[in-house]
Amino acid sequence: MSSPVVLFDYPGPKALRTNRILTVVGILGVLAVLALVAKKMGDASQLDPAMWLVFLNPEAWTAYLIPGLIGTLMATVFSVFLAGIFGVLFGAGRLSHSAWVRRPSGVVVEFFRAVPVLIMMYFFKYLLVWGGWFDSAFNPLIAVTLALTLYNGSVIAELVRSGVHALPKGQHEAGLSLGLTQGQTLRLIQLPQSLVAMLPALIAQLVVVLKDSALGVAITYQDLVFWSKTLGSAYANTVPAYIVAAALFIALNYAVTKLADWVEQRLRRTQHVAGPITNAEPNVIQGTGEPGDSATNALDDVLEHLGHDEPESRG
Repeated sequence: MSSPVVLFDYPGPKALRTNRILTVVGILGVLAVLALVAKKMGDASQLDPAMWLVFLNPEAWTAYLIPGLIGTLMATVFSVFLAGIFGVLFGAGRLSHSAWVRRPSGVVVEFFRAVPVLIMMYFFKYLLVWGGWFDSAFNPLIAVTLALTLYNGSVIAELVRSGVHALPKGQHEAGLSLGLTQGQTLRLIQLPQSLVAMLPALIAQLVVVLKDSALGVAITYQDLVFWSKTLGSAYANTVPAYIVAAALFIALNYAVTKLADWVEQRLRRTQHVAGPITNAEPNVIQGTGEPGDSATNALDDVLEHLGHDEPESRG
């Protein structure tokens, strides 16, 4: 039996003592920073109870925070849905055997992966204002959704491509041996397996979509950050408002992660697998023919073993 691979040497007594000292120093450093932040907030009267009692007022939620949560969730849901469609289509396009499909798909994916999300939001916002195709109240939402869709859809397309390439080559060859075309093999055999295999990466991308929606405040999209800023201006408690917004983002990200984990477990549980291996022996009928006997004599032996009469005619 081969010995386990060790990536680093086990620390000795001196190294353990050094690690403990560095850990204590790091904790003390973090506590010092937190104490300094608390002192600055106290000097600015941001820790006064009146600043935090605002969040016990129903108006702070109904007029500011809940509309912000709705705006954030709207942009996230639309972007996730469209990015999933975009990613699967262009991921499959990058896997196509036709150069006329594969190369344009690669250009689109690489382009939108390289452009920052905030720049795309600015671009689409001014494009929509210039075009005047929609009501001005919907332009920020459309711009945020388009930017998040194109960027995250491109990332998902790369996840799809890498997931398919990570599958054993026998999956592709088995599909072709069954008479399926290249596209059918990709669509019916490879894509379903790769999507389940890359679920952890897709979960991480969902969290990225949710967090990046906060960039919409730069183009006056009324999301959670926008309304938290407005709340802070209305009640003169900007720092507490942003802290509450950060806590709400953490809660949303945790909820998305748990939901995605539940979906992943459901998908893995419903996968079809082969039946269990048994030790049952096959029902083999042992004939009495000897090597060199004709096929007719062998058939007679089998029928006699089964209790049938000799056939009247053998054609």
